[in-house]
Amino acid sequence: MTKREQDWSSDIKMIFNEVELDESWSFADKTRKDTAYVTHGFHRYPAKFIPQLANRLICKYSRTEDLVVDPFCGCGTTSVESKINGRRSIGVDINPVATMISKAKITAIEPSRLATNVVGLQNKLQSYKVELVKQYPQHSRIDYWFYEDQKMKLAYLLQLINETPDTDIRNFYLCGFSNILKNCSIWLQKSSKPTRDFRKNVSDPFIAFNRHLKVMMRGNNSFFRHLQKDDRFDIQSDIHISDARCLPLESESTMLIVTSPPYVTSYEYADLHQLTAFWFDYTDSLPSFRKKFIGTAHHESKQLNLNSQVAEKIVSQLKANSRKIAIEVQTYFGEMYQVFHEMKRILRGGGKACVVIGNTGLKGVEILNAEVFAEQFLHLGFTVESIIKREIPSKILPSIRDPNTGKFAKSSCNAKVLAYPTEFILVMRKS
Repeated sequence: MTKREQDWSSDIKMIFNEVELDESWSFADKTRKDTAYVTHGFHRYPAKFIPQLANRLICKYSRTEDLVVDPFCGCGTTSVESKINGRRSIGVDINPVATMISKAKITAIEPSRLATNVVGLQNKLQSYKVELVKQYPQHSRIDYWFYEDQKMKLAYLLQLINETPDTDIRNFYLCGFSNILKNCSIWLQKSSKPTRDFRKNVSDPFIAFNRHLKVMMRGNNSFFRHLQKDDRFDIQSDIHISDARCLPLESESTMLIVTSPPYVTSYEYADLHQLTAFWFDYTDSLPSFRKKFIGTAHHESKQLNLNSQVAEKIVSQLKANSRKIAIEVQTYFGEMYQVFHEMKRILRGGGKACVVIGNTGLKGVEILNAEVFAEQFLHLGFTVESIIKREIPSKILPSIRDPNTGKFAKSSCNAKVLAYPTEFILVMRKS
């Protein structure tokens, strides 16, 4: 360990030891309705951060002419809040389900135009007959999750959606279709784990879709009024499918990054989004879909520089319990360092990276994600602008996890522990 690395490691310990809980960042007074305002209620999404958090970071660390980037845009929270606040934004995600949702959420549709189209679609649904289905879904995973009646109705609904000529409205419908898939399947409703429930009262696709359309239309109308009031329809808001380690941006083009990266092994996004991925032909193989994601356990192991003494210690401790998990964590931290290196490339001098991340545990070892990330940023020449510790009273996360695997568990798990009751916001400044 070099003298400089020793100093970073000591600084990280000292910095985090001094961080106290900041209740003003918890947004404990916000209800589920508050966090689903405008288009934020379009689609369920695991581990999304609340819009009030993104809004506050955007307003505090950027100006109206600045570009805001989210390299792990997920369901587009940062992009929506950037547009509302008059900031240009670019959202990036490797997951096509995420980018589909984000594109729908950032697009405000003129309410009367949308209402007219919705009536036409609903009239067509009333004329449903099995014989009208032109393309029957043929995939073993769709058969695994859906009963025959639901499959045929969903196929007809998707057929009508794809025949919609208006691109914005078609994307709006696709987002709604994706959101009802879990309800219309035998996926255990209250579980984030892919678990079948043969006793489930499965929703009728047409009823579920029409019900969710009402929610989405209210959100769209509110979003439209927000943008209309401040004349912000033309604010740049682009979404790209890309790896966070290779962002489609010019060097030194960005003043602010606001993002919440995936947790190591905590969520298998490919598994959670498989229903949409198969219905929309984003993939024909779950194993190949899994390999795209940072933070997944289904990648090829690689030898990567961690550039963090905290990370090296964590990996060393894990090796005593599970070499496989140790390699997964090592790869995750190595890949995240590559992401931070790319953040440095696109940020201007003085620009800031705001990273929302919590700590977790695996095999009895504390995984200090926030400390590792901060140390990696320091290695890249960033300075600490601020480190905020917040409670998570309303973040959409399952409340329990398995302490051995770090993955979210069923409520019946005997070894259950509270998942991520607090998290950190790292605000790192490029020198």
